[in-house]
Amino acid sequence: MNRRIFLSAAAGATLSSAADTPVPILDTHIHLFDPRRPQGIPWPPKDNKKLYMPSLPDRYKKLVAPLGVVGAIKVEASPWVDDNQWVLDLIANEPMIVGVIGNIEPGSADFRKNFDRFHKNPLFLGIRYGNLWDRDFHAGIGKAQTITDIKTLAAAGLTMDTANPNPALIDDLIRLTDKVPELRLVIDHLPKLDPPADAAGRKAYEVNLEKFRKRPNVYVKLSAVLRDVKGKVPTDLGFYKATLDQLFDVFGENRVLFGSDFPNSDNVADYKAVLTIVQQYFAGKSQAQREKYFWKNSVTAYHWKKRAANQPSL
Repeated sequence: MNRRIFLSAAAGATLSSAADTPVPILDTHIHLFDPRRPQGIPWPPKDNKKLYMPSLPDRYKKLVAPLGVVGAIKVEASPWVDDNQWVLDLIANEPMIVGVIGNIEPGSADFRKNFDRFHKNPLFLGIRYGNLWDRDFHAGIGKAQTITDIKTLAAAGLTMDTANPNPALIDDLIRLTDKVPELRLVIDHLPKLDPPADAAGRKAYEVNLEKFRKRPNVYVKLSAVLRDVKGKVPTDLGFYKATLDQLFDVFGENRVLFGSDFPNSDNVADYKAVLTIVQQYFAGKSQAQREKYFWKNSVTAYHWKKRAANQPSL
């Protein structure tokens, strides 16, 4: 493949092979919110000047359309139950957004009521549950009711995303998938996890990571790749390649997903830079592997349905 042609995607074309075969991009991780609402928003905080502004579909579309992005999945950015409905209403007539990963907490007294409410909407693709909103994920998945609720989610064909990975969460996800192997699980932003510095902790983390190799329902977002290192953000692929290689090896070509984390990613770099680093990495992969990462695997992970003419389907 011609590397120059491939990297031109970041400047306004869809991903291309040497034969100029287009590869559409499905972004599996964006956040939508509007601080102008009367009730405000729980996140981001007002003092974050880069984020505290409306993040709505029109803004997102204008930004990403020139980059070859044809669709996105909205991931929850609020613990307020009614915000599930707010975002479902927001995207009802916006085909660019193919679905929502919402927020209802397994194990809570009103989980089943809220599940029945939102599951009726085909754009409700699943929930996010992990290191988020001061919830004790470790204790939660040790409770019978939490596991029952997650089994309900899995039986309905919905997906569970995680949040803010660390070695303890990875260990807990092994426990969870032992109990609910049928659950489609997506580990968000795993490239940003810092493995333990001590030898024993590092070994335990890598042993757990290896266990995902044989868990076909567990996917990973190769997202949040760029990171701030002492006030600077390296843009050289070599800085990130070893981590990406390790995760690609464990999860394989069929279980890796693209996600931008927009607009939270603006804390580190702009959207074009976020996309470019993974484009550079996948320039070394086959056309088929690029297609899987940038859109095909998202269909199997989330079971989203095409809403716009320029969106692909399996």
